[in-house]
Amino acid sequence: MAAGEGTILVGRSTGPRPKPEVLSLRLANRHGLVAGATGTGKTVTLQVLAEGFSNAGVPVFAADIKGDLAGLAAAGEAKPHFVKRAEELGIPYEPDRFPTIFWDVFGEQGHPIRCTVTEMGPLLLARLLELNDIQEGVLNIAFRVADENQWPLIDLKDLRALLTFLSENAKELSARYGNVSGASIGAIQRALLVLENQGADQFLGEPALNLEDFMRTDREGRGFVNILAADKLMQRPRLYASFLLWMLSELFEQLPEVGDLDKPKLVFFFDEAHLLFNDAPKALLDAVEQVVRLIRSKGVGVYFVTQNPLDVPETVLGQLGNRVQHALRAFTPRDQRAVRAAAETFRQNPGFDVGKAITELAVGEALVSFLEAKGTPSIVERALIAPPQGRVGPLTPAERAAIIAQSPLRGKYDEAVDNESAYEMLAQRKHLDSAPAEAAGQSEGGLSGMLGGWLGGIFGSGDEAPKGDEAPKGKGAGRSRRPPPSLAEQVIGNAARSMARKVGTEVGDAILRNVLGGLTKR
Repeated sequence: MAAGEGTILVGRSTGPRPKPEVLSLRLANRHGLVAGATGTGKTVTLQVLAEGFSNAGVPVFAADIKGDLAGLAAAGEAKPHFVKRAEELGIPYEPDRFPTIFWDVFGEQGHPIRCTVTEMGPLLLARLLELNDIQEGVLNIAFRVADENQWPLIDLKDLRALLTFLSENAKELSARYGNVSGASIGAIQRALLVLENQGADQFLGEPALNLEDFMRTDREGRGFVNILAADKLMQRPRLYASFLLWMLSELFEQLPEVGDLDKPKLVFFFDEAHLLFNDAPKALLDAVEQVVRLIRSKGVGVYFVTQNPLDVPETVLGQLGNRVQHALRAFTPRDQRAVRAAAETFRQNPGFDVGKAITELAVGEALVSFLEAKGTPSIVERALIAPPQGRVGPLTPAERAAIIAQSPLRGKYDEAVDNESAYEMLAQRKHLDSAPAEAAGQSEGGLSGMLGGWLGGIFGSGDEAPKGDEAPKGKGAGRSRRPPPSLAEQVIGNAARSMARKVGTEVGDAILRNVLGGLTKR
């Protein structure tokens, strides 16, 4: 809901001097935080912000944890409490629907989202696999070997093939890169199996997501709201967190520097933000802090949505200039610390006790503080949040299917493709490595070898298998041994050998007559 040129109306303060509380689009890439206990109105605030950005021509990406956010794709209803809230804010209530593209890592409730193993990178993949430091080191070696040999790592079978290569060449690789232990490779392989069982093989593959597809506007100039169906993804919190962090890092790497714009190029909402930081190694936290600090110059705003401000590390929290704080409950010592921490992060208002107000806020109320013209936070105000214009609540499956069918991206990502990559290249390499030995065995002895083959065909017992079909000896013996031939195969084999003897005799005689000048007669 727009409040005027260059701003988004978020609510209206309720103090002695009520005024509209607006978010400046020019400062929206300074990031933000929406916090509050369950059921206090965080999702509605997120929807109001998403609608405001869309109306301003700014594309949005947001994860839909409960399915409620999808409702903004349908027009809202003039419910009595929405109409009353709009009157309290001094605006008419106007239901509206917003351009929406649905996404789903599993491809069930939206377009599939995929990335390659190479794009995911060893740091995020190690966290996703829950590897220890030694196993992460081996994974880094695997990525280095793939990079130096130009073996594309696209999906899980590529990574498995590469790990098998490392295992088979561990001695040589250990001398160059450091210890490559079979135990570590085995642990990584087992973790990959667990990941595959959780459905991550659907996320790792091609066609990989083009981030430009998040930055679309419709014919009216409104930004598309990209909604990730995350209800199923939330059951795999590490996959959810790793996916969102990958997306943020890809935006940082791919987008050019643009400085301060009149409005962001994209706004990114991290719902359930605590999942991004739980048990995260320091290297990953440092990477997140760096990206959040620098990505604003790429024209991207990042907004964290979480229950407790303590869920976000202080180094990241300090980068979040625009804040909406819903009610917190102070029943436990940790809750009380969270209330104090939330109160201390605001620019204090002498008109009320901020800490006490946080525990007294009603549903649909919040403490708000947005950046002002010079980039300084405004004095915190107690405000009523504006009603959303889209539907509050989920879509029906039929409504969602109809929107997906009309999507501008229909057909682009829906079918997976399997291009040539490390798996095929390593298989070809193994074939080429064994080809010279096979060729030498076939050509041994020149003409005498050929004659020997014919003579063997003539005088042999007919019960011997060719060299290439001999059963393997040593490790793995028995796995590739041919089964005994059936009766039909024996009959066909005997007939073929009889014909081979006849042809061999005639051809052999012809060659001998030519070579020996016809001295040999039948």
